[in-house]
Amino acid sequence: MSHTISSIDPSTGKEIANYNTHDSTYIEKALKKAQQASKNWRNVPLGERGKVLQAIASELRKQKQKLAELATREMGKPIQQSLDEVEKCARTFDFYAQEGKKLLADELVETDARKSYVSFQPLGVVFAIMPWNFPYWQVFRAMGPALTAGNTMVLKHASNISGCAIAIEDVIKKSGAPKGLFQTLLVPSSGVADIIAHPVISAITFTGSTSAGSKVASVAAAHIKKQVLELGGSDAYIILEDADMALAVKTCVDGRLVNSGQSCVAAKRFIAVKGIRKEFEKKMLEQMQQAKFGDPFDRANKIGPMARVDLRDELHEQVQKSIALGAKLLCGGYIPEQDGAWYPPTILSNVKKGMPAYDEELFGPVAAIIEAKDEKHAVQLANDSIYGLGAGIFSKNRKRAEQIAATELQAGNCFVNSFVHSDPRLPFGGIKQSGYGRELSGFGIREFVNIKTVFIQ
Repeated sequence: MSHTISSIDPSTGKEIANYNTHDSTYIEKALKKAQQASKNWRNVPLGERGKVLQAIASELRKQKQKLAELATREMGKPIQQSLDEVEKCARTFDFYAQEGKKLLADELVETDARKSYVSFQPLGVVFAIMPWNFPYWQVFRAMGPALTAGNTMVLKHASNISGCAIAIEDVIKKSGAPKGLFQTLLVPSSGVADIIAHPVISAITFTGSTSAGSKVASVAAAHIKKQVLELGGSDAYIILEDADMALAVKTCVDGRLVNSGQSCVAAKRFIAVKGIRKEFEKKMLEQMQQAKFGDPFDRANKIGPMARVDLRDELHEQVQKSIALGAKLLCGGYIPEQDGAWYPPTILSNVKKGMPAYDEELFGPVAAIIEAKDEKHAVQLANDSIYGLGAGIFSKNRKRAEQIAATELQAGNCFVNSFVHSDPRLPFGGIKQSGYGRELSGFGIREFVNIKTVFIQ
């Protein structure tokens, strides 16, 4: 049965387009097409797969302006960030085209056999369930390693960016890639479980909220299917007394406001030790107030609208509850009197355990400042979270900061004197309720392969 889903311009609240979801007959044909394509694709030599990936990267660059404008219209991302996102997708495909052969090479192992080695072979069809905040990057960072490994992919994207979802399939088709290599399925959330359970699907990759990830994992586990989950985050950035204050403040503001604050791995909790907390707070306030927000097509604006009004309202409720429990509002914290999903840069200080700003993920341009007694206390506060996606630390003592990042902070991505971001050369993922498994790099490419032992006597 088909339903209608709409794309709404978050800057105006007006409908951009509506789409009919795919019915069960269409989905069945698409899955069978993906299965047939996987039987052929797995036998394509890695060098030839690399040429297909390069063609896809080329098509991404060819359509960059159109793709970027579509993302900005559908979810409000500032236009320069949309352009950068498309380019990052292309660079990632360049990386896998160049490195795939090395990353998937057999690994010889010395045993008592005449010959023994580990081989990496594709699983089949990967089902990608992706969110709206990075309409292209979330998909291509999963697709790159999956296709390189010899799998095919079907996508269920967030309903509010269906235009982007369709555009991704168009990129793949126009690149000249084999038919069935990648397909977009327009389905409501209620249809996800049936696709996960379908015998054609070999594995699932999901990015989204922790609550939705739990449901996906439950269905996948019931059918004994591999999953990679990249879920929520409440990244803590520690600012020590010997930090380069100018660098720390700029990086923290940029890390909080990227994508209008709507990123699982955005900076969210800022833990400043007592001696420099007031200085950090003052300078962060100055820069947050200077950050321009408005029309996302105006390159002067650093922040656009949030993606949906309901998400903006949930964020505002978290801010108001935190203030009621004793947090101090330094700037922002109001709903502008205009149509759309607007929310200004906001800072909460005096944030304590028990407040939403401390305990929950703030998915929008809201910074929570927490004071720590000392370095040890700062690390304890950073780790005092159900999440473990990313963390940062600022200190001129790089050796000590590296030790804290490497051995003490509980997160999958720990950065020193920089804000956390993904890079195709490095694995990306979390621990605790931020999920499990890894995307990108060689670790990501091996998530969806059969790691096969071959023993010859």
